[in-house]
Amino acid sequence: MGRATLHIRSVDVRSLPDLLRAQAFLDFGEFQNAIASGMRARDIISSSRDRAWEGAGYLKRYLLIADSVVAVAAVHVGDKELASRLIEELEKNISIDAITGSIPKIGLARTYMAMGEYDKALEKLEDSPLSRFGHSLVGLLDVGVSGDDNISIYTELPRLLMIAKASAKTGKISAAKTTLDQVLANPRIRDLGDIYWLTLFERGRIAETEREFVEAAELYRKAVEVVEQQRSSIGTEASKIGFVGDKQTLYARLVAVLIAQGQIAKAFDYVERSKSRALVDMLATKQDFASHADSKLVKTILAKLDTADLESRADISLQSDGVGGRRTLQVTRQELRSAAPELSTLVSVSSVPPEELRALIRSDETLVEYYYQGDDLYAFVLNRAGLKAVKLDGSNLANQVQVFRKGIESPQSNDWTGASRALYARLWQPLEGEITTKNIIVVAHGALHYLPFAALQRFDGNFLVDRHSLRLLPSASVLKFLKPTLAKKQAPVLVFGNPDLGDPKLDLQFAESEAKTVTRLYPASKLFTRKAASETAFKQSATAYSRIHLASHGKFQADAPLASGLYLAGDAANDGLLSVGELYSMNINADLVTLSACETGLGKIANGDDVVGLTRGFLYAGSRSIVASLWSVDDKATAELMQTFYRNLASLDKSEALRQAQIKTRQVYPHPYFWAAFQLTGRSD
Repeated sequence: MGRATLHIRSVDVRSLPDLLRAQAFLDFGEFQNAIASGMRARDIISSSRDRAWEGAGYLKRYLLIADSVVAVAAVHVGDKELASRLIEELEKNISIDAITGSIPKIGLARTYMAMGEYDKALEKLEDSPLSRFGHSLVGLLDVGVSGDDNISIYTELPRLLMIAKASAKTGKISAAKTTLDQVLANPRIRDLGDIYWLTLFERGRIAETEREFVEAAELYRKAVEVVEQQRSSIGTEASKIGFVGDKQTLYARLVAVLIAQGQIAKAFDYVERSKSRALVDMLATKQDFASHADSKLVKTILAKLDTADLESRADISLQSDGVGGRRTLQVTRQELRSAAPELSTLVSVSSVPPEELRALIRSDETLVEYYYQGDDLYAFVLNRAGLKAVKLDGSNLANQVQVFRKGIESPQSNDWTGASRALYARLWQPLEGEITTKNIIVVAHGALHYLPFAALQRFDGNFLVDRHSLRLLPSASVLKFLKPTLAKKQAPVLVFGNPDLGDPKLDLQFAESEAKTVTRLYPASKLFTRKAASETAFKQSATAYSRIHLASHGKFQADAPLASGLYLAGDAANDGLLSVGELYSMNINADLVTLSACETGLGKIANGDDVVGLTRGFLYAGSRSIVASLWSVDDKATAELMQTFYRNLASLDKSEALRQAQIKTRQVYPHPYFWAAFQLTGRSD
């Protein structure tokens, strides 16, 4: 599948690159960059003295195109002032001539779509000869495509989708359905993947509203299939239709209609795939993954995968119907699954069937996976006996979690009690009849990743940790890829404590004491503190130890999760930040990694995402288990809890060792702030 190429005429060699760059930034959701490039292009075009082009109207048209791009981007970043100013400018230029007047109309339509002002968008769309606009724009930019059919799908199909969505939002359901069916009937719609899945999604929403659940599920399923063909689901829709589709909402609606039909196993599978989609998106820009397979072969396959992905998502097919490109992508993915199964889950959407997962769950264990979108909240309960789904109350869930967290982080107050009991009643009590095992695997979702499940309290005063040993997983499918446990032995520990971060305010006095105590518990352990506790020392030593203990500060960057990490001492070789991105490029053959630090378990929570933090990175790097904290822990209480935890490991598995350590710490420090922060992720044995 070829990609349309823009051949730039010599109108103003300074302006056009910026204009095209602005359009490209808008394509890939980089709205601030789109604004910056668009405004530069606007300034250059406005100051141009090319009289021939000005007389032919080209400069005016280019200026309006720049205004259109910047207006849409401004809406997406919330710059209402800039958007309003450009809307006013576009409105003034609607009637200048038949060709140029179409440019501000479509620009306004896209801007109003982005703003959710569907009545205004519909007015511009119904009054805009978009196909003529498309042809004129192609003439201006000299797009290298052949035939009216290619131009038509690039302009007319997005316009029809916009009309359909605006119609549905303004109550014209019948008209919206007719228009969407018209778009889906076009044989070339499959060449516009971002428009195709959105058309299927919008048509599915109408079917769901009309309670045609079977039809809705099939439409949603087809839309998901399109979304999952791409390594990255970065939204490229804004430049064509003004708004960006929400892929996670698509998964959520499919899950809801499948549950409504009693198709629990299929719903569970799409829950897992939605979390996989979120992880793949987060890692889409990363190229250097560690793998236990043939590294040269894996790099070759990854390069082929990127090429196939690029070609399969091309906007316009010049040579074929795109089937060849999609087939190449599928074949390449299968090659990667065969060569490096776990790595394949990071670059393409995947899941493990419920039946296979059941066999991976111990007979004395139950897996509870949560999934929610808006007010829809479901809990899936999976054990050796089977799979069940329970619909829970999801209203105002994130706010209630936030109230609980705020209360629990105030150790002088008991404000946490009400929220803890309310969350127990909402999240756990409805499941008690389905849970008969002491050991629980929890797969959280969204804001629930911020929730210390151990501290959920029954109305009789007992906590969840009093009845159950808990371990967490970022997704149920991770069960398949957890490394087999190492042989039991009193293994030495690699310990990093209180690294010198160049600021006395960041020193952790008790963390250093804790690190020394842990070192004494295990013969032949290796201790690094202060300047010696460096990132370089970690990278040089980590592969030689089965247990690693890191007591330091963590850094979490919601807008760039791969840059989140753990602070160690820096030196000439490394900056001192052991980042999430680096972990995915490392091989660590550890039985246990303990992150006794500040908020090391806390990572990015995107819409529908599992928390992508250090724990997920360490799991991929090869750690069987990770113990990490959810908030800035008390230095002294943590030191005591950690000492108890390590002593318990001599006779107990990890989840029970942590449970008993938390219960003992609670006897001295009753408030959950002191004992409930730590959670075990990965294997418990």
